[in-house]
Amino acid sequence: MVYRYDSDEDAYVPYREDEPQGESPQSAPPPPAGPSPSRFPTPSLASPNQLLLPSAAPPQEPAPRYEMAPAAPAEPAPTVVAAAPSDPATPTAAPPPRRGGGRAWQVLIGSAAVLVLLGLLGLTAAALLDGRQLIGQQAAPSDATDTTRGTEPAQPSDLDSRDTDQAPLTAREVFPASTLTVGDGQTGYEVLRTQSSASCPVAATGEVAELLVRLGCNQVVRATLRAPDGDHLVTTGLFNLTDRSSAERARDQIRRLLDERQGRFRGMSADEGTEVLATAPARVGWQVRGHYIAYAVVARVDGATIRSGDTGVREILFDMLEQHLNQGVLELRAAGGTASQPTETPTDGTGNQDGNTEN
Repeated sequence: MVYRYDSDEDAYVPYREDEPQGESPQSAPPPPAGPSPSRFPTPSLASPNQLLLPSAAPPQEPAPRYEMAPAAPAEPAPTVVAAAPSDPATPTAAPPPRRGGGRAWQVLIGSAAVLVLLGLLGLTAAALLDGRQLIGQQAAPSDATDTTRGTEPAQPSDLDSRDTDQAPLTAREVFPASTLTVGDGQTGYEVLRTQSSASCPVAATGEVAELLVRLGCNQVVRATLRAPDGDHLVTTGLFNLTDRSSAERARDQIRRLLDERQGRFRGMSADEGTEVLATAPARVGWQVRGHYIAYAVVARVDGATIRSGDTGVREILFDMLEQHLNQGVLELRAAGGTASQPTETPTDGTGNQDGNTEN
């Protein structure tokens, strides 16, 4: 290897004073061709054509040469570009929105699958419900005659107040046929006469009538019937009061008024032979259901006094008050035309009243 050192001193020629100005110094002869002489010692190298004679020294093994693995090409350094300061006056363009088309399709397909599943469940439930109703109808066929064809179905009514039970009673509703069948269906009461009046005193006298009017009674529907044994007559019906509280107050005071003979319930004569209902001693009973007071007056056809323990009279009172008026008429009204919902036990009372002493 040849080392060469060039210095500015080699090219500097001092200016001599004896040389005239304007004349350039005499140039030196050009240096010989070849490499410039170096100031540093040049190692002696063997000439290419020089022969090397073997020496007397034993030959030495050549030193092992280690070849270096080729260096991996250097990765180019990442180019860092400095962001130019943004001009606040110039609006910066918003980055393009990210595409979420794939996820939107997944949500849409999942929602459609849920809707299809819900629809299948609804159809299955409807089919099961229809099947159960059909099985119930086949298992329990009804032979009853449809008497409500062409009429609107009645709606359930709350009997605790006239505000929620506004439809007035009618004689046809309370006594729908000429023969009243109660209980086991074999007991028939012959209906002799019916009456519906907006004046409650037509069915009571004295302070009993005043009490009913004071507590808001605006209607009474009653009828006179002949008992199945033929020995008893009964006048029975319903008083229509304002609400349940008024009916209960009237019920609690009626017994005291009857015991003190301050009034009575009127029996209604129908034809010849039924006048005893208005004149003879009678056995009476009454009970409350909602804002109604059901009552019954029983008398013997021969006008004789009725003993307090007469079982036949007790059966007549039970048939009229409980089975017909409560479980029949008022139950149908409360249930909207179907006697299927349970009712609370009505509160009732019985007593005796003397023959008619006042008109």
